[in-house]
Amino acid sequence: MENKKQLFVIAFALFSLFFGAGNLILPPQLGFKADHMWIWVTLGFTLSAVAIPILGILAHARLQGTLFDIAKGVSPTFSLVYCYLIYAISISLPSPRTASVTHEMAIVPIFETSPWLTSFVYFALVLLFVLNRSKILNLIGKFLTPGILLILLAIIVTAIMGFDFSFGESEFPNPFTHGILEGYQTFDAIGAVVVGGVIIISVNLKHKELDFDQKKQLIGRAGIYAGLGLFLVYAGLILTGALMADEFGKHISRTELLTGISLTTLGNAATLFLSVLVSLACFTTAVGIVTGTADFVKGRFNDSQRAYVFTAIIGCLLGVVMGQFNVGYIIAVALPALMFMYPVTIVLIFLNLLPKKWASKKVFQWVVAVTLVFSIPDFLGSVGLGGSLSHLTQWIPLSGFHMGWVLPALGAFCMVRLLEKGQM
Repeated sequence: MENKKQLFVIAFALFSLFFGAGNLILPPQLGFKADHMWIWVTLGFTLSAVAIPILGILAHARLQGTLFDIAKGVSPTFSLVYCYLIYAISISLPSPRTASVTHEMAIVPIFETSPWLTSFVYFALVLLFVLNRSKILNLIGKFLTPGILLILLAIIVTAIMGFDFSFGESEFPNPFTHGILEGYQTFDAIGAVVVGGVIIISVNLKHKELDFDQKKQLIGRAGIYAGLGLFLVYAGLILTGALMADEFGKHISRTELLTGISLTTLGNAATLFLSVLVSLACFTTAVGIVTGTADFVKGRFNDSQRAYVFTAIIGCLLGVVMGQFNVGYIIAVALPALMFMYPVTIVLIFLNLLPKKWASKKVFQWVVAVTLVFSIPDFLGSVGLGGSLSHLTQWIPLSGFHMGWVLPALGAFCMVRLLEKGQM
């Protein structure tokens, strides 16, 4: 019984650390625009926002180290640069975005306060949780996640029971790939390698009696349960958006759509329930990001608690400043970083799950290098410079879907493996 309790607390904590601002506002609009193609969008979104992140947790369970261990197969220097980039992106974009979403959707409808006040109070509470890091699993897993799930369940079930299953035409020419790319915006693959380290350290602090294999099994199973919960919630929110495709104007924003759906399903109590839902979902993700960043810096400075506290304060101050921008702006700014770092993160997750004899140092180095090179066109395209390489990218398979790196990375893996087998 005690083991099951531990399992569900960690699974709930993982779900909550993943389920933040993007996870809440992206799926309904996907369904809203996908209409009758909502299933294909769901499958694409599930691939990038559920399957790959949970594989990241499984990789962490296998390594039981830090983010540095995820990338050190390439080289220690590369891993250090990769870690600093990931943590810099995480505390600069997705963490402040949670405060921005909270202000727009949870605070403004009730209180006419400035975004500065919202961000300050929000990140003061985040800092309080981060500084009590030994209690994070219990606080999030036992108390915050059930509240998130209950409100989400009320919205989804009411929509499914109250609307006819009649759909219109989809706005997406390629709904499956659009779902994959929209899943990038959740930051969950990057989130997996960040919060996975948080979970490892939290389990080590709370369950010192468990050996390596027991912790591996506990974290792995919790990851699978969290992934199942994420899939059901995403599918429900996408379907809810599709069912209400005729209820709102086609150019409605993500946050306005979620607010409208809540009012339609929950009635007069919607404003209060949505405020609680958004605040909890965003808050837990911000705690995970700042904690992960502080853990990393602490490890780089010989487990210095002072370095941990200093990093947590800097992360929260940065969140206050960046949290002043609106959600749409932060999402737009994040896209170039995602197009460059997301493919590398996905590749590192897969390589760390392979048997060691299949993932040698050369395999890591060549696959990551090729992935980086073939991610450049998508990065340039996201900043408006894609036209300069269009004569080259037209020859790269899947480049039209912003996934031109996939087959070259797979080819590099096969080539290095064949060369290594030949040398043996």
